[in-house]
Amino acid sequence: MISGKNCILKRINLCFFALLFLVSCKQEEQLVPESMNKPIPVVEQFGFKYNDFTVSNDTVQSGDTFGSILGSQNLDGKRVYDITEKVKDSFDVRIMRIGKPYTIFRTKDRYQKIQAFVYQPDRGTYYVIDFRDSIHVTKKTRPITIKTRTIAGALDGSFSEALQKQKVDVSLAGKITKIYAWSIDFFKLKKGDKFGVTFTERYIDDTIYDGVDSLKAAFFEYKGKKIYAFPFEQKIGSGKQEYFDENGKTLKNFFLKAPLKFVNITSRFAKSRFHPVQLIWKAHKGTDYAAPTGTPIMTTASGVVEQTGYTAGNGNFVKVKHDRTYSTQYLHMSKILVRRGQRVNQGDVIGRVGSTGLATGPHVCYRFWKNGVQVDPLRLNLPSSESMDKRNLSRYMQYMQPLKNTLDSVAQARYKK
Repeated sequence: MISGKNCILKRINLCFFALLFLVSCKQEEQLVPESMNKPIPVVEQFGFKYNDFTVSNDTVQSGDTFGSILGSQNLDGKRVYDITEKVKDSFDVRIMRIGKPYTIFRTKDRYQKIQAFVYQPDRGTYYVIDFRDSIHVTKKTRPITIKTRTIAGALDGSFSEALQKQKVDVSLAGKITKIYAWSIDFFKLKKGDKFGVTFTERYIDDTIYDGVDSLKAAFFEYKGKKIYAFPFEQKIGSGKQEYFDENGKTLKNFFLKAPLKFVNITSRFAKSRFHPVQLIWKAHKGTDYAAPTGTPIMTTASGVVEQTGYTAGNGNFVKVKHDRTYSTQYLHMSKILVRRGQRVNQGDVIGRVGSTGLATGPHVCYRFWKNGVQVDPLRLNLPSSESMDKRNLSRYMQYMQPLKNTLDSVAQARYKK
């Protein structure tokens, strides 16, 4: 009797576990097909479908060569040599640089045979070395899209910081400071000074950001006045652009505002100043700009190097004659980079900041002569470069006005926020 009951209980348990197993399997059948049926996204780049290959991405390391990279793909030395010889007219293996990316496509079978090698010297260009069928090289350039953007704002620090806040490549700051080098001392801009900029940016394949392309229009508030800048080609087809304000007046003066890109005036031109080394009162016939040792010193105008040398007071110095009227001199250099008689252009680096001669720290003393007399350049109304040809003024105004309207409109909307 007991044995019969046990037999019945065993049958019930077996039925229960069988039912549990069937339910579990049913749940798995419901879950697995749903996930398995999801379409695998197709990834395609460089003309290859990644799904069809085993793909590896890497960068050129120190010591890597085209040959050594191929050698790591189960190719013997003779095969690597033959490939290198075959592609050398289309792909110069010496252009490969450390840090540049490359991609290798291999078969998905157990042999993992190399099918293609892709090298990217820059973001806009790539070489495809295809090993399928016959070996051949293709150089391809990704399409570049140019997009125009206008921003405006008020300074709360440096101009570079203002650009960063609006997610703009800070290289634009360098372009703009160069354009305004004759009109604005960027170290005299104050918190709250307003600016507006229209510029173009490059995009590869319409999606990959590739930096600032060109400046289309700008304005800065400087000493209570808006100073506009618009590029314009006076001679159509020449490719030479100059920058003018809203009235067609050139921004480029005969002299730069200072011999350094980033400066700090520590001592001005004065009839009487207490000399920090000699400890006496005497005239200071120059303007001192403090900067770290090694900072590049630029000639403020084109001319011919009249003198170079060293004296106990001036240290290493360079003097440049610009024309019959003007000359400039640069003192206390750590290094002189030009020679006497050499022709130099405005903005050329002629030496580096130092503290040679009578100096308490690294700086450049900038001296300025007019008709043989030392004067204060900061008080002079210095000559401008060639102005706009009157015959081009009408064409310039038609070109400039829409740019100015856009700039002013965006700036006005920004300041209302």
